[in-house]
Amino acid sequence: MTAPTIKDLVNEAASRLRMAGVEGPRRDAELIVAHGLGLDRAGLIAHGDDPVEPGKAEAILALAAERAGRRPMAQILGRREFWSLEFKVTADTLDPRPDTETLVEAVLAVIGLRRWKPLRILDLGTGTGCILAALLSECPAASGVGVDRSAAAVAVARENMAALGLAPRARIVEGDWTAGLSGPFDVIVSNPPYIPEADVARLAPEVRLFEPRMALTPGGDGLDAYRAIVASVGAVAAPGAVIAFEVGIGQADAVARLMTDAGFGPVAQRADLAGIARAVVGRA
Repeated sequence: MTAPTIKDLVNEAASRLRMAGVEGPRRDAELIVAHGLGLDRAGLIAHGDDPVEPGKAEAILALAAERAGRRPMAQILGRREFWSLEFKVTADTLDPRPDTETLVEAVLAVIGLRRWKPLRILDLGTGTGCILAALLSECPAASGVGVDRSAAAVAVARENMAALGLAPRARIVEGDWTAGLSGPFDVIVSNPPYIPEADVARLAPEVRLFEPRMALTPGGDGLDAYRAIVASVGAVAAPGAVIAFEVGIGQADAVARLMTDAGFGPVAQRADLAGIARAVVGRA
């Protein structure tokens, strides 16, 4: 039996993904084959006619089958780029999303030249640690604490900080929002679970079936995490601290009201590239 070429594998994987209804099947097929062979895209094209040993070809098509079952690409590849940094991703963490970069941009816009000062940053619900790492990469004198309820997510975030060379400035702890923390923190950020319970069934299979539910929804109207954080964060916030949240579609006004009612004003909103209000920023 003739060994398949790299080009054959890409075509076969793309065909399987297309039949499964995966969006962008050719792109994902190329990523999977490149990952399985340890190549970049240029290498994939340059060596397209090279044969692939059967055992390796089977392993690659097994990854394609996982993607056809709607496992997210980040979990298959084990990594995701965010803010031009690479993060390890597992089934215990949310997949870092481009929309979340809006939160980082909003915080940096507010702190301005203070980014060069020794700020203390707190990231509540840190997951992979992507928000905290992005801010620390832009604030070279800052240090930070990342908190997550999931021990598995804490382990991933610690690994990411070490891989990025940020571990000396980042402490990742298991905890329940601000409980047990001592401030003061100059910047407090959070991308908490915010999907309303009624909307979970309508999420894409990649999200609904494979990402940790506790990181997706707090139940109810989706606002309970914001309520809990707003009620407690004042105790660890420095005077004038920046407090910033990522919010879901249509939630910006409600979260802004929670912050205003708690005295964290003036409150501003920042839209993502699609024009959707994605970050809400206030002051302690």
